[in-house]
Amino acid sequence: MKLSIIIPCFNEEATISKIIQRVADVDLIGIEKEIIVVDDGSDDRTFGTLKQLKNKFDFQLFNHGINLGKGAAIKTALKNISGDYVIIQDADLEYNPEDYKKLLRCVQEKSAQVVYGSRYSGSEGKYSHPFFYFGGRILTWLTNLLYGTRISDEATCYKLFKREVISKIDLKCKGFDFCPEITAKVLKKGIKIYEVPIGYSPRNIEDGKKIKLKDGLYAIWILIKYKFID
Repeated sequence: MKLSIIIPCFNEEATISKIIQRVADVDLIGIEKEIIVVDDGSDDRTFGTLKQLKNKFDFQLFNHGINLGKGAAIKTALKNISGDYVIIQDADLEYNPEDYKKLLRCVQEKSAQVVYGSRYSGSEGKYSHPFFYFGGRILTWLTNLLYGTRISDEATCYKLFKREVISKIDLKCKGFDFCPEITAKVLKKGIKIYEVPIGYSPRNIEDGKKIKLKDGLYAIWILIKYKFID
């Protein structure tokens, strides 16, 4: 099995070296790793740091000349993956790449096509700021209401897909709407989303967290939109 790890990043000079190191260090016994990093038009030293890191680590590097959004960066990476499965990895340090093993174990034991890492399902991690915590809870509640599922964390970064599943989904997203769009379209295809508990070390806006209220409101609209529109 081969796992493609997509790392979209924008202005993450403080953490990009550490996350590349952590991803590279994960030993997925019997599973090959492919790392694809997309710098989404950073205006700090992120891209320069990434070019230097390529001398030490094996990864594909792509660069957007301007900031297009997380969804756009993911779509760029998806055009270049070759793995059997693909997972999204944020460039900050909120999520621990060692948890890949938990998601992959679910694939191996249950033949899952889609697995989400839940921050709230028996997680030993910490909760984020109430604004982000309750925002995520609202999106999850709405997802379950609209699509008849029972997931616990729609907005998690750790989303693992079988390549054949995600490659057949026509993504329109540009920004943080990737999460609600991919969730809605997976569920509309009748594909079950499995969940496994993961750890979580939240950061706040002062530390560089970029999601804003407008992103949450737009995510609500996306979930409603794709319930009724293909």
